[in-house]
Amino acid sequence: MRAWIYLSLAIASEILATSALKASQGMARLLPSAVVMAGYLVSFFLLSLALKTLPLGLTYAIWSGIGTAAMALVGLVVWQEAMSAGQWIGLALIILGVVLLNALGTAHA
Repeated sequence: MRAWIYLSLAIASEILATSALKASQGMARLLPSAVVMAGYLVSFFLLSLALKTLPLGLTYAIWSGIGTAAMALVGLVVWQEAMSAGQWIGLALIILGVVLLNALGTAHA
């Protein structure tokens, strides 16, 4: 159970860091750049703790899939970036893939 908490916090930290990456304007703004570096450091540390128990493939698929889907939604909501129908379908497929990997996986911690 603790590994899943670590993974959830790693995802949240990665989302925060990636969101700040756009705001950093190419790492030219100090505060967003500091958030990027700290956020990724925390995210990878927490991911490493989750990987002590959870399988690598499943863990990375969840971390990257949820992060990717969340960033698409952040781009849509925060940065007013448009999404085409194809992009919405792709986003749904990413989410479906993560769900299927988790639901059909044979190794659960």
